[in-house]
Amino acid sequence: MPADLNDYFKKKNSGNGNSGGGDDGGRRTPNMNIDPPQFFKDLGKKAGFLYAIIAVIVVLVIAKPFVVINSGEVGIKATAGKFEPIALEPGFRMFLPFVQKVFVVDTKVRIMNYTSTEDINTVNQRGSGIQNNNAISILDARGLPVSLDLTVQYQLQADAAPQTIATWGMSWEDKIINPVVRDVARSVVGQYAAEILPQKRNEIAIKIEDGIRKNIEAQPGSPVKLLTVQMREIILPAKIKDQIEKVQVAKQEAERTKYEVERTKQEALKIAAAAEGQAQAREIKAKGQAKAIKIEADADAYANREISKSLSTTLLQLRQIEVQGKFNDALSINKDAKIFLTPGGAVPNIWVDTKDKQRNSAISK
Repeated sequence: MPADLNDYFKKKNSGNGNSGGGDDGGRRTPNMNIDPPQFFKDLGKKAGFLYAIIAVIVVLVIAKPFVVINSGEVGIKATAGKFEPIALEPGFRMFLPFVQKVFVVDTKVRIMNYTSTEDINTVNQRGSGIQNNNAISILDARGLPVSLDLTVQYQLQADAAPQTIATWGMSWEDKIINPVVRDVARSVVGQYAAEILPQKRNEIAIKIEDGIRKNIEAQPGSPVKLLTVQMREIILPAKIKDQIEKVQVAKQEAERTKYEVERTKQEALKIAAAAEGQAQAREIKAKGQAKAIKIEADADAYANREISKSLSTTLLQLRQIEVQGKFNDALSINKDAKIFLTPGGAVPNIWVDTKDKQRNSAISK
């Protein structure tokens, strides 16, 4: 150290030569005055100050009177073992060593899993915010054992963190969340028989979440904010699972038979409807034809009635005159012809036979 260095240089300055022997042949080496550098002289004067600084640094390193609080965390300062009611916000925070202490707690979203034995081997990583527990074992309404896989998401309330840690300690999750989740799950599921649990899955999930939320919010000081509760799986005994599978197969077979019967019934109804439609079509066609015949007959009758109405005495006389005129015309052309008048209704028909040489004629009216 600096004091020793000064002594060293002094001894060098006051050193004496050797008498006899050696390489100098008995000659005496003259003394040389060697002064230490000015740096070492000043260092010796300030040694106490340097010691003090080094001591302070060592104390700071060992005591570490500061802490860095990250986002998503709060600090809880304890003075002489008593927690202060106001949490420290994220940032660089100082405290008095040996008198005060700061506990950093996580306020980010945390997850607690309740999972089956084959998945529980996952190690809970410290600081990861994920805690894995065994699946919740429950007895159903008949005393049969079932298991429940759940995932609960929650968050420590930052404002209430000092009071929560002071009341529940650092293991507050195992004292607040875990008992409530298990108690509510057993209370809800225990009301049902194991074989109907899959059918009531949504109903059970809603009841469990509502029960957990109600119990968490009822805690004094509202230490935790519950986010979600997810029911992942209901694990049933093997016998119950086999029974449920048989019932499901029977139901599917019944549904298939019902479908086949309904399909056959629909086919029969379709054929009957087609036959009925054809019969109705033939009936409608026959009615249409009959109606057309009747309309035509009515038209002929109407025409005949109208014609009969038009046959007056004057008209008949006119027709007779026209026939007489034709008779006279025929005789003027061939006087030897035979003319026959045959009744033809209101007007007689005229037949002329030019080969008959007799000149007899008859006119009948």
